[in-house]
Amino acid sequence: MAFSTRILTLTTGSTETVTDLTGHCEDFLARTAQGGDGLLNLFVPHATAGLAILETGAGSDRDLLTALHHLLPADDRWQHRHGSPGHGRDHVLPALVPPHATLPVIAGRLELGTWQSICLVDTNKDNPERQVRLSFLG
Repeated sequence: MAFSTRILTLTTGSTETVTDLTGHCEDFLARTAQGGDGLLNLFVPHATAGLAILETGAGSDRDLLTALHHLLPADDRWQHRHGSPGHGRDHVLPALVPPHATLPVIAGRLELGTWQSICLVDTNKDNPERQVRLSFLG
């Protein structure tokens, strides 16, 4: 058994984003999995961001942000009120888009479906810097 970990630091900026992390994950596995089988775990150590497995590039990433706007409007209804207006909703996001994901790795490669990508979902406009911990156990 081997365990390797790495922290990605990303700048998501001051807009809501869905950032594809798949390439970062593949690069990490190329260096650490050494062609073996195991599990890739991703963890976002933030109270206002999460991880989603979804199709990107065909509008699904934008659709996800639109759906989150309908479920979690950025208005003054939230008890958590520091930060920009509606920021309280960002603290509810991880209950719907969890801050973790675990994926199978076979022969050193991610076992994703044809159109699946691993994405960081960040609706918090107040925090432009994010970290994602990648850990391989194999």
